[in-house]
Amino acid sequence: MLRLEDIHVHRGRTHVLKGLTLAVGRGEIVALIGANGAGKTTTLRTVSGLIRPTSGAVVYQPEPGGPQVDLSRLAPEKIVAAGISHCPEGRQVFSSLSVRENLLVGGYLRRDKEGISRDLERSFELFPILRERGHQAAGSLSGGEQMMLAIARALMNRPKLLILDEPSLGLAPLIVARIFALIAELNAAGTTVFLVEQNAVMALGLAHRAYVLELGAIVLSGTGRELAENPEVRRAYLGSAA
Repeated sequence: MLRLEDIHVHRGRTHVLKGLTLAVGRGEIVALIGANGAGKTTTLRTVSGLIRPTSGAVVYQPEPGGPQVDLSRLAPEKIVAAGISHCPEGRQVFSSLSVRENLLVGGYLRRDKEGISRDLERSFELFPILRERGHQAAGSLSGGEQMMLAIARALMNRPKLLILDEPSLGLAPLIVARIFALIAELNAAGTTVFLVEQNAVMALGLAHRAYVLELGAIVLSGTGRELAENPEVRRAYLGSAA
């Protein structure tokens, strides 16, 4: 569904991504792990059009056998319209808007009012706390509630590809477990997921495949299980010397 081909990104004089190449298969959960500053968030922002690569291509094929498009040539709103939703690091909800208004923003490009209403109800079914907080300002929610809102907002676009950047960041373990269970459910229902996650144990346990990013370049790849059992990965990211 998605291929990043020899992507280079420069930010000023800094060479952030250095020939990055990876793929996300249709129906997969693919994780990208690495240390802070490795370029993980830059990779996701490059996919969603928030950062333009210096060179390389971001090839997206939303439908099996359908046309391919280079996302690096599209504006961010066109990428959203093509079926990609990006749930950013730090949640970034619209704090002065209500929970309900934040959700409606997620479906802003849609014109099917009945479908939007159904998906709004689905959001409340996925996260009942959001129904209770529906008219409350999003900025007054707890961190866990804001994360639920950010994911629900992304789902209002009915994405074919869901991009998640650090969904566990700053959350209590019980909330993290709930979020990861939801990611698995969404994937089982047909949503492809590209995940950046600092909690490498949970990311590799959930992912079908994964990549390790170091200083802007992919240094390892394999199934989630293979990387979880790799001695180098265990030493660097899993807190194990085995």
